[in-house]
Amino acid sequence: MDIHVQHKGMTLVEVMVAIAIFTMAMSGFTFLFMDSLKVNSFTIEEGTTAMLTSRAVSNIASDLRRVRQGDNGDFPIVSVSDFDLKVYVNADTDDDTERVHYFLDGDLLRRGVSNPIVGTPVTYPAGDESVTTVATYVVNVSGEPLFSYYNKNYPGDTANNPLSGTISVGDIRLIRIWIRMNIDPIKAPNNINIQSFAELRNLNDY
Repeated sequence: MDIHVQHKGMTLVEVMVAIAIFTMAMSGFTFLFMDSLKVNSFTIEEGTTAMLTSRAVSNIASDLRRVRQGDNGDFPIVSVSDFDLKVYVNADTDDDTERVHYFLDGDLLRRGVSNPIVGTPVTYPAGDESVTTVATYVVNVSGEPLFSYYNKNYPGDTANNPLSGTISVGDIRLIRIWIRMNIDPIKAPNNINIQSFAELRNLNDY
């Protein structure tokens, strides 16, 4: 008695369905992988930018703590506003006192440095001689000042601090640096806030 075993293979329709399912599964995996890659890349970039911005705030505070009289005899603070600050400080390793200018340019916080011009009297150039970028992706707007100014009575006197209106540079003894940064304001997460206070130590003699 002969027994015939019939082996049934996959039909063309079954093969096509299997391929379709496999393709959809791979597409989903690829999409998930790419989305995860974008999130991780964004997180890394944001973390790096926040670290560099934090370092910039520390460097600005370091400059401000060392302000001193200009080589032309001018007061250590040249001019102040919410988004623009000029001071005299020894910004490098020489003995000269440079004029240092911090200002917001779009979403960039920049630092301009001007060297004194030797003469009688010593003078400084009208504009910044060299300009570098110290922080990027800055999103501070009106009402969110990069620089806030305080007199010698702070923190005991909070009613009159921070100083407002027309500020006399001679009253300033403390400056707050506050940077709000966001590498992509359209997407989450929210803005990162980095701030520091700098006491202008050399002004205690005035």
